[in-house]
Amino acid sequence: MSTEIARSLVVHCHPTGPLPAFGLHDVTSVPHGAVHLWFATLDALRPRMVALRELLDPVEQERMARFRFDQDRERFVLGHGWLRELLGAYLKRDGSLVRIARGPFGKPYLERKDLRFNMSDTKDAILIGFATDLDIGVDIETMARTVDHQAVSKHYFTPAEINVIESAGNHARQRFLEFWTRKEAVLKASGVGIMEDLRALRVDGEVNTLTITHEAFGRMAAPEYHVHTWNAESGHLISLASPARVDNVMISQVLDA
Repeated sequence: MSTEIARSLVVHCHPTGPLPAFGLHDVTSVPHGAVHLWFATLDALRPRMVALRELLDPVEQERMARFRFDQDRERFVLGHGWLRELLGAYLKRDGSLVRIARGPFGKPYLERKDLRFNMSDTKDAILIGFATDLDIGVDIETMARTVDHQAVSKHYFTPAEINVIESAGNHARQRFLEFWTRKEAVLKASGVGIMEDLRALRVDGEVNTLTITHEAFGRMAAPEYHVHTWNAESGHLISLASPARVDNVMISQVLDA
């Protein structure tokens, strides 16, 4: 539900570039002002399915059992099990014992901890980000995703964004997914997660100055967000949003088995 609160928001969008070299190999503490990103395909995690499933807590076990389709259940187990494994490594404890709380719109967090995290999945990959005292949002999409970007754009993007997409020719799908992942990352960083009208955000410019009226988003969002977007060689688009500029991003990739 929205009310007219009319507050400003600035979204800085860095140009899309190639994913930086994978320089993160071991779990270490995340320096202030830095972000650790962990990227894995489902193929890479699948051989560890049993071990990762054992890390899930009772609530996650119940959620897992509710999935109708095997592929959705598998992706849930691999993503949430891997998240718990990484959380355990950062916190130096058994990942199955880490207590994960949830915000009013479902964003997971750790109580009384300065370690912040966010997770995203697409049909064939998982992305997890970690930061210290920095509420980040991450989103990943596969370029192989089948989507009618022209039809979807009319419902979720501003006229200016639609014009950029329609003018992109053979790169229209990539531009669509760039904008989609940027918006999702910002909403996840704010803690709102899902919003009916994504046209409340504009992410096609280098600096986007907005007036937002959505009550929850207006209350929870930071004054500004900085968004980085990368095009991975694996055929995935990745976006990271943070309330402060982040120049130190370290990335780890779990290679396919």
